[in-house]
Amino acid sequence: MKHQATPTFVPAGVADLNGARPERRVTLLLARAPWLFIGIVVVPTTLAAIYFFFIAAPLYVSEAQFVVHSRNSSPVSNLGSKLQSVGVSLGSESETDAYEVQEYMVSRDALAAVNHRLDIRHMLARPEADFLTRFPRPFEGTTFENLFHGYKRFIKVGLDNQTDISVLRVKAFRPGDAQQLANALLDAGEALVNRLNERAMQDAVAQAQRQVFEAQAQLNSVQGRMTAFRNREQVVDPERASAAGVDMLSKLEVDLASLRAERAGLAASTPQSPQLPVLDRRIAAYATQLDLERARQAGEANSLAPKLGEYEQLTLERKLDSEALEVAVASLESARVDARRQQLFIERVVSPDLPDKATQPRRALTVLIVLISSLILYGIVSLVIAGLREHHQR
Repeated sequence: MKHQATPTFVPAGVADLNGARPERRVTLLLARAPWLFIGIVVVPTTLAAIYFFFIAAPLYVSEAQFVVHSRNSSPVSNLGSKLQSVGVSLGSESETDAYEVQEYMVSRDALAAVNHRLDIRHMLARPEADFLTRFPRPFEGTTFENLFHGYKRFIKVGLDNQTDISVLRVKAFRPGDAQQLANALLDAGEALVNRLNERAMQDAVAQAQRQVFEAQAQLNSVQGRMTAFRNREQVVDPERASAAGVDMLSKLEVDLASLRAERAGLAASTPQSPQLPVLDRRIAAYATQLDLERARQAGEANSLAPKLGEYEQLTLERKLDSEALEVAVASLESARVDARRQQLFIERVVSPDLPDKATQPRRALTVLIVLISSLILYGIVSLVIAGLREHHQR
């Protein structure tokens, strides 16, 4: 008598898995596994609920509002206001300045500046802080770069395009810390604006200042050449010397003409007069002196004519350089006035407040967002699995 094997009961689902191909086996396993819902929805939502309801430390938010503009900022034109009313944003210089201050507040330079005033490391590591929010977190180091990334989690600054007002929000584990840090950041922003003002003034007046220096150097050069000319020629003012020489020539010519007329009359009336030789000697002396004065004025190398030409050229250059210096000085003053008029400054619209209630984290809302996101992800994964199942069935 043959021995018959006792039949073994195998569930239908297991039998399907044992008899299916490997790809089909994986598909069936994924389709029947309840851990998919647990892993994608239940576990993340539970962890989020445990963290936000029982572990997450309360955060206090201090808010401040400020504007950055210049003294010569002009109002928006009618066309610009109409475009803005229909949703067309027009960038302005004040917005650019505001963005510069905002970017500075979340920069390493701002952190370094504020850290000299406040102990940022101690503020972000209060005893009441939780391990995921505080600095340093369990997986972070304590370097300045890590501090910077941790600092950015507590700072938020943006621009309201409708009002051009910048909004600064600072989170901290204590109300006083949030207010102090917000005030320190505003002070750092004002220091940045002051540096920008100083740099703008320097750039604005630098070119005008160089023009003044160049005009002053040209004028000094002409003055030096004029002094050298006077020392070399031993004449202070060739123009006056020439005018005096011309007057002397005119007087000598008049006197010589008078003597000649007198001699002619005397020779006609008294040819043998003993005064004639005297008059002849005087006429000869006047004629000699007249020739000397003419030679002194022009006609010789050392006459006043070439000296006067060189002196007039130097005088003209001095006049032009003096006028150029006056124009450069006026331009410099104008540049300084414009630079002062265009100065930037920060005006605090709303000073940082001292929060009396923790507004973050929003525990229920955050857990709800995690739940909804997990359900959406679970739905997507389920659709993918269903697609794979349908593909293998074909």
